Amino acid sequence: MEIDKLKNLLDEFGDNVRFEHDLKKKNWFNIGGKSKVFYKANNLKELVNFLKKLNNEEKIFILGAGSNTLISDNLFDGVVIKLSKNFNNISLLGEDIIIAGSAVLDKALSDFAINNNLSGFEFLSGIPGTIGGGIKMNAGCFGKEFKDILLSIQAIDKLGNVITIPRKDIKFEYRNNDLPHDLIFLSASFKGAKGLSIDIKNETSRIKSEKEKNQPTKIKTSGSTFKNPISQTNKKVWELIKESVPLDKSFGDACISDKHCNFFLNKGNATFKDMSMLIDFVSKKVLEKTGISLEKEIKILE
Repeated sequence: MEIDKLKNLLDEFGDNVRFEHDLKKKNWFNIGGKSKVFYKANNLKELVNFLKKLNNEEKIFILGAGSNTLISDNLFDGVVIKLSKNFNNISLLGEDIIIAGSAVLDKALSDFAINNNLSGFEFLSGIPGTIGGGIKMNAGCFGKEFKDILLSIQAIDKLGNVITIPRKDIKFEYRNNDLPHDLIFLSASFKGAKGLSIDIKNETSRIKSEKEKNQPTKIKTSGSTFKNPISQTNKKVWELIKESVPLDKSFGDACISDKHCNFFLNKGNATFKDMSMLIDFVSKKVLEKTGISLEKEIKILE
């Protein structure tokens, strides 16, 4: 849709809609260009109205915390949607069910579970993203995944229809599921198990300690770059990279972390091209050495 037509169509949303909006500071890599339209959804009613106005005539990308997203330096010819703090609520239902908005940080859900003596959520303290993103990719660490605690999700499709999907109707795989790609997750319900506060806190501390010891933190990275190729080998992807790739290889300011070689870093001014070249280089070297084709875990917006 032409930009002038979009401006007229979306005029009622005021400052919540911005055109040719810079995305560079909205992801952990600090890489990226602009989006034709950037929309911050205030609430569900407004989001439904917005999607109905678009009438599925634009590409849509939902941006969560930006913790596993690599964004092109070119203009994204579509709409990037960011959910506001009104999608950031957490509540307890009964003794062992937590309902969380999709904009809730994984760590915040873990903390809420600790405060309510619920176990099963400890692994979320090691995942730097949001609930929505976690469901979309079945995120996990230390042997647990979102599918293990999920009861149901509430979502909205690109035409503005709100639906609820129970866990039993979703087929989860490693870092994937069979949900339609154009769904926007609104909230989810999770089931935990009552436990002792001290045990839950100790397990959470163990996970945080393991993460800080083995993964880069407080630096411009975007989590695991590639998925573990579990159907092809028992080796972890970092092992394949370590034995196949010169770990000091870099393209511009895009380099491999010396703390965990499946984490790639922006040392300062890396471009999308720099990071893409590094990703392609590592993937090619692993294929040449091991015969294994790596699949990216990070999401790429271009």
